[in-house]
Amino acid sequence: MTATVDTPVDAHMNHTDSRPVTQTAQLPEGNPGLIGLPLTIVGALGLGFTNTGIVDSASAAIPIVMSATSIGLLLATIWAAALRQNVNAALYSVFFGFYGSYAILSLGLGNDWFGIDPDQVTTTSAMWIGSWLVTITILTLLVIRLPWSFPFLLAIVDLALVCLLVGTLTASSAATQLGGWLVFLFVAVAIYFYVAAMWEETGGSPLPMGRPLIS
Repeated sequence: MTATVDTPVDAHMNHTDSRPVTQTAQLPEGNPGLIGLPLTIVGALGLGFTNTGIVDSASAAIPIVMSATSIGLLLATIWAAALRQNVNAALYSVFFGFYGSYAILSLGLGNDWFGIDPDQVTTTSAMWIGSWLVTITILTLLVIRLPWSFPFLLAIVDLALVCLLVGTLTASSAATQLGGWLVFLFVAVAIYFYVAAMWEETGGSPLPMGRPLIS
């Protein structure tokens, strides 16, 4: 990112031109991933633990997701947008919406905030999962011009959502648990992203992210 600054005219320059000289100064670039990635990871870990059944409470991840992850992703979205990192802002905003709406849905269904009949809870949950499946699938297809690790990361989310949707509609614990293990795979890839971002930010050489699927 560049900005123009006014500097006085040097004494050795042509005195017939009294206009100030403008020069571009490089401003430091921010990296919203330094806060967005770790808080995405911690929220995904919570969802992985609950969906696999390692933690036997469906709402156990809500405190993490509703506070740290949602707030962190909102900050990352605003930061990326301020830096005109539009693709990053889009990615963080989608995950902010996903995590935030998950927390509201879970709390709302558990406390009857929305007046949804008990026999409609399953279809409501399936609608939520299906809506995000369609949205993130579209996003997956739209980032194929980025290094292949980006669509790969989102494709894992798509597969996890498919499993969770099947588990919700068929009451299959196996499908839900498989979705939870896919969430852990997502976490593993996200950790690599975080390591790459922090490694480069602290002076290391950029880690490989793969070539674009379509150039």
